[in-house]
Amino acid sequence: QVQLVESGGGLVQAGGSLRLSCAVSGSIFSINAMGWYRQAPGKQRELVATIASADSTNYAYSVKGRFTISRDITKSMVYLQMDSLKPEDTAVYYCNAQGRKFSSGPLVIYWGQGTQVTVSS
Repeated sequence: QVQLVESGGGLVQAGGSLRLSCAVSGSIFSINAMGWYRQAPGKQRELVATIASADSTNYAYSVKGRFTISRDITKSMVYLQMDSLKPEDTAVYYCNAQGRKFSSGPLVIYWGQGTQVTVSS
């Protein structure tokens, strides 16, 4: 059973930093891409950052220059370094992963349960 578990969330003041981690466990053959999404109260879930093959990255405009996504394939981990945090960054952050259970199997997406990030002013 594939599971994703986020950690590292918490309460910080504006301008502070947090580092989120997401661990993937269970039976999975390969992971081709991982990412972070967030959902603020009263809003839809939105993409924050993704990282795929060759460590290519993609960021939401609102976090460019402040957030950095990275991954360790050997450890099946993805990280999100968040600097210069703003109150607008307050949300539940979810990590996800796209992969295959078998080499010839279908592409499957997995989601974690989320971790709360609160930025106070």
